Amino acid sequence: MELVGLGDVEDFAEVTRELYAAPDESGPLQHAVDLAIKLIAGCSHAGVSIVQGRNIVTPVGSDDVVRRGDALQYQLDEGPCLDSVRCHETVISQNLRQETRWPRWAPQVVSDLGIQGMMSLCLYANAQSYGALNLYADGINAFKSVDQTIAEAFTAQISVALAARREIGQRSIAMAHRTVIGQAEGILMERFGMDPDQAFAYLRRLSQTEHRKLIEICDEIVKTRQLPC
Repeated sequence: MELVGLGDVEDFAEVTRELYAAPDESGPLQHAVDLAIKLIAGCSHAGVSIVQGRNIVTPVGSDDVVRRGDALQYQLDEGPCLDSVRCHETVISQNLRQETRWPRWAPQVVSDLGIQGMMSLCLYANAQSYGALNLYADGINAFKSVDQTIAEAFTAQISVALAARREIGQRSIAMAHRTVIGQAEGILMERFGMDPDQAFAYLRRLSQTEHRKLIEICDEIVKTRQLPC
């Protein structure tokens, strides 16, 4: 039996292209959420959790059920999404009424939101966890083996695209920082007759004594052409 048709593959590819090219991640991730509901038969609601520093947030979701279910996980510090992100694995519960892994979260989403099952799939690449694709089910035993297969293939596509996008972003930021630092060094060299090593050493000392990031110091010097007071 064919699990994913040609049209579905094209949809996968479109989400991947969007994540590469879009000015921000929210639009493509919302498209991914909408596509997950379309492709995965057992999924009634879907959302994406994203790791931001020490926190996890839900930037996109199909509806308020997802946002409330995710928010409750973050509040209680338990749930399938958090386990998926922390363990880099797919976490499935086919019957939340009988679930013992999340003793506070599961009963509350069942009673408050009517959710009966959930599958969370970690978005990760190169050992880096970016978040999770969260699939909520209104029924018990909603997720079949084919659903997990499709969901894991889809999540892998999203993960690769996120990894590539963020690597490109980090490189762009690093290049911009190097340019600003070089400009600040040039100002010091011109004004005080320093060589490049002396100028950089001075900037580092200034950063340490003022307890500010080096790039902030350099950006201020470039913009004002004055040394920080």
